[in-house]
Amino acid sequence: KAMCSGKLQTGLLVAGYFVYLLVGAAVFQALERTTEKQEKRAAAQMKEAFLQNFTHLTVAEMEQFMKNLTEAIQNGVYPVGNESQIEDSNWDFSNSFFFAGTVVSTIGYGTLHPKTAGGQIFCVFFALFGIPLNIVFLHRVGKMLSLLCKKLGKFLYEKGMRKKKIQFLTLLFFLATGILVFLCLPSLFFQITEGWSYSEGIYFAFITLSTIGFGDYVVGKQPGRNYFSYYRTLVATWILFGLAWIALLFNL
Repeated sequence: KAMCSGKLQTGLLVAGYFVYLLVGAAVFQALERTTEKQEKRAAAQMKEAFLQNFTHLTVAEMEQFMKNLTEAIQNGVYPVGNESQIEDSNWDFSNSFFFAGTVVSTIGYGTLHPKTAGGQIFCVFFALFGIPLNIVFLHRVGKMLSLLCKKLGKFLYEKGMRKKKIQFLTLLFFLATGILVFLCLPSLFFQITEGWSYSEGIYFAFITLSTIGFGDYVVGKQPGRNYFSYYRTLVATWILFGLAWIALLFNL
């Protein structure tokens, strides 16, 4: 009975966690999308005006243009390319979901952030309840993984191995497989999809999974690169399991 209710609790927790992220993503999208569109339009107009008059701009006007351009870029608006990019929103659903995930996991790349008052206040409350939920979720996933550890240990113990040696071997096993599955292979994948070097991939993977999250490298952000759909969802899943793996390592 305890086993069954445990499984039910885990199921509910996982479902609740994903519903929380999905609802959060929808709210962020609703709050931020229109403002972003206005910002993109303004940036496009600014570029247009610059291209028409750039031969006879004064130094002061040039300085102002540089200032406006820097501000637009800091807000995640890149006035590069043609008009069609105004329609590509940074707050489409996959981006919003990815953002919600980076909030609750405390990675916080800083490349996408709410700019409306509503979005910022919502973000405070979303994180306030989301971070503890994320910790509980990771702890539960970590626990499930450590049950695997126990099974492996039991199997080795029955084969007549000493407890200390078993502990050392399981730790080594989870460390090695984890490094392979969460650092080495994803870095190869990023090298192909993002066009980064392998060392940049390793660096990005580590900075992400350690939740440092500088935001100097972020997936799916390069203009002019064709990413397959669900790319960021896949990366978000990798982050979740990677964080659970790290939680498990601390447990061990």
